[in-house]
Amino acid sequence: MMKFRFRRQGNDPHREKIKQDLFAFNKTVEHGFPNQPSALAYDPKLQLMAIGTKSGAIKIYGAPGVEMTGLHKDTAAVTQIHFLYGQGRILSLLDDNTIHLWEIVQRENRSHLVEVHSFNLPGRPGIESTSATRVTVMLLKLSCDLLALGTEGGGVHFLELPTLTLLNKSLFQDEIMQSIPEEYKCGKSLGPVESLQQHPQDSDKILIGYSRGLVVLWDLNSRHVDNLFLGKQQLESLVWERSGNSFVSSHSDGGYMLWAVSSSNPCTHDPISSTIPYGPFPCKAVNKILWRTTESGSPLVLFSGGMPRASYGDRHCLTILQDSSHVTLDFTSRVIDFFTIHCTDKDKEFDDPSALVVLLEEELVVIDLQMAGWPTVPAPYLAPLHSSAITCSCHISNVPPRLWERVISAGQQQCPLQNYEVAELKDPTQKLKTSAFSPQVLCCHEDGTVRFWDASGVSLKPLYKLSTANIFQTDGDHNDSLTQAGEEEWPPFRKVGCFDPYSDDPRLAIQKISVCKYSGKLVVAGTAGQVIVLVLSDEKSDHMIDVATVDLLQDREGFTWKGHDRLPPKSGSVVFAPGFQPVVLVQCMPPAAVTAVTLHAEWNLIAFGTSHGFGLFDYHRRSPVLARCTLHPNDSLAMEGPLSRVKSLKKSLRQSFRRIRKSRVSGKKRVVVNSPTSKVQEANAQLAEHDAEVTPVQRRIEPRSADDSLSGVVRCLCFADTFLRDGTHHGPTMWAGTNSGSVYAYALDVPSQEKFSEQSVEALLGKEIQLMHRAPVVSIAVLDGRGNPLPEPYEVSRDLAKAPDMQGSHSVLIVSEEQFKVFMLPKVSAKTKFKLTAHEGCRVRKVALSNFTSVSSEEYSENALVCLTNLGDIHVFSVPALRPQVRYDCIRKEDISGIASCVFTKTGQGFYLISPSEYERFSLSARVITEPLCRVDVERPHDLSAHSCYVEFPDNCLSSLNVKFLQHRSYSKLDI
Repeated sequence: MMKFRFRRQGNDPHREKIKQDLFAFNKTVEHGFPNQPSALAYDPKLQLMAIGTKSGAIKIYGAPGVEMTGLHKDTAAVTQIHFLYGQGRILSLLDDNTIHLWEIVQRENRSHLVEVHSFNLPGRPGIESTSATRVTVMLLKLSCDLLALGTEGGGVHFLELPTLTLLNKSLFQDEIMQSIPEEYKCGKSLGPVESLQQHPQDSDKILIGYSRGLVVLWDLNSRHVDNLFLGKQQLESLVWERSGNSFVSSHSDGGYMLWAVSSSNPCTHDPISSTIPYGPFPCKAVNKILWRTTESGSPLVLFSGGMPRASYGDRHCLTILQDSSHVTLDFTSRVIDFFTIHCTDKDKEFDDPSALVVLLEEELVVIDLQMAGWPTVPAPYLAPLHSSAITCSCHISNVPPRLWERVISAGQQQCPLQNYEVAELKDPTQKLKTSAFSPQVLCCHEDGTVRFWDASGVSLKPLYKLSTANIFQTDGDHNDSLTQAGEEEWPPFRKVGCFDPYSDDPRLAIQKISVCKYSGKLVVAGTAGQVIVLVLSDEKSDHMIDVATVDLLQDREGFTWKGHDRLPPKSGSVVFAPGFQPVVLVQCMPPAAVTAVTLHAEWNLIAFGTSHGFGLFDYHRRSPVLARCTLHPNDSLAMEGPLSRVKSLKKSLRQSFRRIRKSRVSGKKRVVVNSPTSKVQEANAQLAEHDAEVTPVQRRIEPRSADDSLSGVVRCLCFADTFLRDGTHHGPTMWAGTNSGSVYAYALDVPSQEKFSEQSVEALLGKEIQLMHRAPVVSIAVLDGRGNPLPEPYEVSRDLAKAPDMQGSHSVLIVSEEQFKVFMLPKVSAKTKFKLTAHEGCRVRKVALSNFTSVSSEEYSENALVCLTNLGDIHVFSVPALRPQVRYDCIRKEDISGIASCVFTKTGQGFYLISPSEYERFSLSARVITEPLCRVDVERPHDLSAHSCYVEFPDNCLSSLNVKFLQHRSYSKLDI
């Protein structure tokens, strides 16, 4: 008898149209702080800031939501960038000695940063070597028609802008040497050009500073030396005083000098004053100095470096001086560059700086120079995501307005200066929002903190910071007291910035997190087996934390924990600020890192798992409900802990050879041993035989050994109200999946809300499933009678979601690293499956159930399973049929950390780390896209691109580059 099955039909045009309306892949925006910044620029007319990176990227920032990125063709570090003021153009100098001109152009109703010209400075044949023509400094005239280039050979070359045409008016050292007194000449070279500065009152004169210490005032028109300043110390930087009557030079000995400029004295041997602020002992170089005049009288002096070499040579500092006021800003990362926001109107007499912007290697810091004490201004964006190393992250969709307001209120009490109304910022970037509720991203960190971010727009805005370190006794308290005692010493250090690469205790690191957005409850779990239940409170609290211990080994013999100790909790009451406050601490024993956690606030239950087993805890009654050990007798590595694990080379080699021998064994059918799960395996075998006639050639997947190390690790947990005991009565259940392909399903007896205090929760093992190839279980989800995911707790009771279908039979979707499988409940009979590894040759790393809404009709939507593999590609499958829909290349397969950090949202978007400080945001939905849609309005005297550009900002938005804009100022369009 012949069997005909038409599983692979031709493409259905109607279905293809539906898929086009549902799915579309776009990488939309990069969130966070640029990785490895190397250059900084600011346009005071357009109020735009640019940051260049070592990877060759240029990122332009304006008000929140105004972002543009340009990437050089060659991956070379950006060493310098300069704006052509008011023109929407920017010049960049790369490490390969090439100069590039970029323009902001208008395309497809939005602004783009486009490269329009490039230039490479040629050398003089036979005279100058390649290194001699290497550009060390660029000076852009304020008229934006001339660019001066200083080189290592001491020459100064001039380019016409915006065409980047080399002019025949280069200045070489031999011309300068003719004007230098004989006694000052020491050899033939003055050294590289270290600084070029245009005269503030006469645009035809520039100040040229050479490395050896000589400073020359050069007249461009007459090609004549107006003044010579015979410095004797190696030069680092120059800056004019606003009137042009004097300038300041900084030097390699940690000092700076003030020089007078006078036409009556063409050759100056000595400065007006010379100061080494942190002398007399040897100091490091003052790399850059700014001199700003103020209406109050005394100038404001700002410089980086200059620290005493022996005592504080490893510090990253920037000093602010004015009269008797002296502050040494102490940063935790290297100072790249800095600038002040000040008056640039030529008619004004004083600079009157309002803010200092400092670009550091790991963050951007803004200092208010008008308020007493020069406090830090919290920026509404560009805050470092990696202030402490990110260990895990979570995305919350459709945050209820009440929870949103409470989180923002708690964050504003943490940082009073952060007075902008984040909740009221309009988002001009997200097209066709599906909900009025705002999404949040939660980042968990190595230092035990959880940071809340507003992810509704292009820029991530910091909302609130939760710290769990104050619950435990660590060495940090003693270190803090020592730090405070040292702050009274000289120099007057002040710790600035939030980037902190050091953790008081690695055991504090948050590994997993679960949130209930409707009840305001949060569960965080850490490296030392700590599971903390927190509740959102609007008031300050002083209370003791209940502590409970759950033994996951269940007195199993033969296992001895060799890892780190548990974190000791503080005894007595602890003061907690408004926000999320801990109510109970559950300590897993042994104190291994928590690998999975989930919360069901409606049932007052949390479930957690480690490499030893999983537990169920009733946080209302403060009592454990269940503890199950999942260790295999050969799981010795599970007892060593992640902080002290040293794998045995002999065991690794033995296992490798064992797998090789298995792969060479002829393909014989394995006999299924009778076991409690034999029915499930028989159903799997029948399903496999049923598909054997029509499936294409598949890769052979060898079953994993039952004694593989770490087979007991709990990979996933979930709660569900479904049918487990029989097909007529549904009730609470808990599901757990392990690294060895085991799935445990427990039926829970949860009392009603009125009897929570009287009756305890009980758990009874209902089903135990063993996957055939023992592949690790990545995710478990229960589907209702219509094949839809079950709603979250409180969604149905509060009329926020449709009630699930309890009439039809439920099913459970079990995702392993190798395949997806749907089982019917309560019999646990195999319904359908898709062998991803056999078909595609990849393994599952991340999965999520997402809802995709059509761009053609808001009424039509589909649920789908989104899967990220170890090759970095994303597959989308229909649910529950598990039919492949689309596939996209997303992450490089070599980017292991990026794949491991990926998080999917419920609306078809995703985030993954492209560097320790940046998230790449992408969208799989054709409808829900978050991307920058800004336009910049400029008028150019020489428009190379023939595009007119506009800048549009969201109403009530704030600029982080001007302190005035941080004070409740709003506008809809920038005045040029």
